[in-house]
Amino acid sequence: ASLVAAVYAIVGAATNPPAVSGILLLLSAGLMASFLVVERRSKAPLVPPGVFARSRNLTVSNVVMALAVVGMVGWFFFSALYLQRVLGYDSLGTGLAYLPATIALGVISQGPAARAVNRFGIKPTIIGGLGLMALGLLLFARAPVGGSFLIDVLPGMLVLGVGAAFGFMAVILASTSGVPENEAGLASGLVNTSQQMGGALGLAALAAVAAAYTALIAGPGTVDALNAGYHAAFLTGAGCVLLGILFAVVGLKDVRPGDGP
Repeated sequence: ASLVAAVYAIVGAATNPPAVSGILLLLSAGLMASFLVVERRSKAPLVPPGVFARSRNLTVSNVVMALAVVGMVGWFFFSALYLQRVLGYDSLGTGLAYLPATIALGVISQGPAARAVNRFGIKPTIIGGLGLMALGLLLFARAPVGGSFLIDVLPGMLVLGVGAAFGFMAVILASTSGVPENEAGLASGLVNTSQQMGGALGLAALAAVAAAYTALIAGPGTVDALNAGYHAAFLTGAGCVLLGILFAVVGLKDVRPGDGP
C-alpha cells in the first residue's frame, strides 16, 4: 500500500493539485513507518531489524539494484514507445526488435557472466555491466525522429542486453555474499523486493519526467516533442544507473562467489 501511494503521487504530480500529491506521499511514508514499527516489535519479523547492519554488501546491493532497475524499466518502456510512436512500428515489429537484446542477455547469463565474476570479482563485474547499461541508455537518448533500426536501435539494444546480463547477476551475488547461510534466502528476497520497488517508483518518475519535458517543448501531439521527452527519460535513467555505479564503487566490498561473511 505504501508503494502504491508513492507511485500514484509521482505519476499524478504533473496533473494533480500539489496538496493531493503531498497527502499521498505522507500516506506512503506513514504506511512504511507503520510497517517498520510492527516489524521491530514482532517476535518473528519478516525482515529482522539488524540484517542490513550486519552486512554492508547487502545494504549497498539493494540500493544499486533499485537504481539499476530504473534504467532497465526505462529502456523497456520508452524504447517501445520510440519504436511505435516515433518510428511507426506495429506490435509485432516492436516485439521482434527486442530479440537481439533478449538473446544476448540469455546467452551471456548462462556462462560468460559467471566466468567474469569468477575471474574479475563481483564488484568489477557490477561496474562493467552497469557501465554498459548506462552507455546503452545514452545511445537511445540520441535516437532521432527519422532513425533506423540498424543505426539507432540495435546498438543500444545489444549494449543494454549485454550490460544487464553481467550487472544484475553480479548484484544478486553481492547481496548474498556477506550474509550467513541461514539468511541467504532473506537476502535474495530483499534484493528482489528492491528490484520491484525500483521498477515501480522508477518508471513512475521517468514517465513524469518524459511527460513534463514533452509538454515543455511543444505539447503531447508533436512527434519531435514526444521524442524529446523520451530522450529526457533515457538520460534520467542513465543518471540513475551511473549513481548505482557510484554506490557500488564506494560501498561494496569486493568478494568472489563462495566467500563467507
